[in-house]
Amino acid sequence: MENTITNTESVSTLDANLPQKTKVASCCFMGLGQVLFLKQYVRGILLMIFEVIMILCCTPVFNSVIPTTLYGVITLGSPKPEGTPIKQLDHSIFMLIEGLFTIIILAIFIVLYITQVKSGIKDAERILKRGRYPTAKEVRNHLATKSFPVLGITPSLLMLSIFTLIPLLFSMLIAFTNYSSPDHIPPKNLVDWVGFSNFTTMFSRNVGGNWPKAFARVAGWTVLWAVLSTFTCFFTGFMFAVILRDKRIQFPKFYRTIFILPYAIPQMLSLFVWANLLNGTFGPINRTLQYWHIITQGIPWLSNPNVAKLTLVLVNIWIGFPYSMILTTSSMTAISQAQYEAAQIDGANRWQQFIHITFPLVMYQLKPALIMQFAGNINNFGAVFFLTSGGPNLMFGTENLTISTQAGSTDLLISWIYKLTMNTPNQYQLASVLSILVFIVLVPFALYNFTHTKAFKDGEL
Repeated sequence: MENTITNTESVSTLDANLPQKTKVASCCFMGLGQVLFLKQYVRGILLMIFEVIMILCCTPVFNSVIPTTLYGVITLGSPKPEGTPIKQLDHSIFMLIEGLFTIIILAIFIVLYITQVKSGIKDAERILKRGRYPTAKEVRNHLATKSFPVLGITPSLLMLSIFTLIPLLFSMLIAFTNYSSPDHIPPKNLVDWVGFSNFTTMFSRNVGGNWPKAFARVAGWTVLWAVLSTFTCFFTGFMFAVILRDKRIQFPKFYRTIFILPYAIPQMLSLFVWANLLNGTFGPINRTLQYWHIITQGIPWLSNPNVAKLTLVLVNIWIGFPYSMILTTSSMTAISQAQYEAAQIDGANRWQQFIHITFPLVMYQLKPALIMQFAGNINNFGAVFFLTSGGPNLMFGTENLTISTQAGSTDLLISWIYKLTMNTPNQYQLASVLSILVFIVLVPFALYNFTHTKAFKDGEL
């Protein structure tokens, strides 16, 4: 890789055992092979400095930070005598995060160690093949061409690890602890590893009490909601896009502008307005219907479980269909008019043109977007939280499950997770269990369906 010395030694002066020597030296100490045999001084010195720092972090020089944090992530802290100042108490969550950082750094160190050994062997073999060491100019050209993508993507990978990977792993690890209020909130109390007991609580009827009942209801509604909200919004938007493409419609741009307004207005604001309009006591919709003698009693838009779910779907259509209309309209503009003209010559009517031309071609392009919308609707926190707040109470016969589990009739898994973490008592460990479930179900489903779409297979995505 990097070389500051131009060397034009002949093939005869090069050691035939250069790859083996480089391998042994690089295995003994990171970067040693690059310095001693490959003349990659800058790279080798940087690698050696990295290993020296890692070694020092295991010694009292740097407070034995690596062994300490690894021990902390295993024990999550030790009890202290009563009366110990709070600042001197072990904070289990901080210890877990620090240990997680250490594990990731060690993983990076191991991968880098193995990589520099393999890279050193390849560089040595390349030198033997060429019969000389690379010149400084060749090294610079290599860095500017073949190595540039790796150097460019490295900062992004580091940021991804810090802001995505670590929080994801941390939330997963919480599922295997008893991190909850009021008895296991640090630093006053320690958090302990409890294995799979939280999963048993959530999924086992023999152990979990009301939790499995609430989970079955909420998970079932989450799937139903994702299906209904995705297809109703998509096909409503599809319908409006097709109608507005009809040449008999006057001022189509004006109507598109009007229909896009619900999407342009912030969703939170729209949902708050709808929540007030549909209020069962003072909502203007019920009052207007009663004034016109259409109803005698107010419709429980948000207080009856089944009506609240239907209301949620209908309001979501109003908010979500403009996005699908925009996507469909843009996709339809890419369809060649020659296909419609050929269909008309063959005697196809408007419906046949739609079934055999418009619909297949639009779905070909938008099926990946439809899958992403489905995945997004499973985690559509805003629609539920700002309109119904998850209510009304979740009932199982005459038993109110909301009291013991905090789950509501219209709660999705994501809004239930929010309640478990924000409401008292905090059940962080059970919220983490639900997060893991959503992750392991949603990600493989979305990736599988996305990669099996025709557009993806044809290389258009």
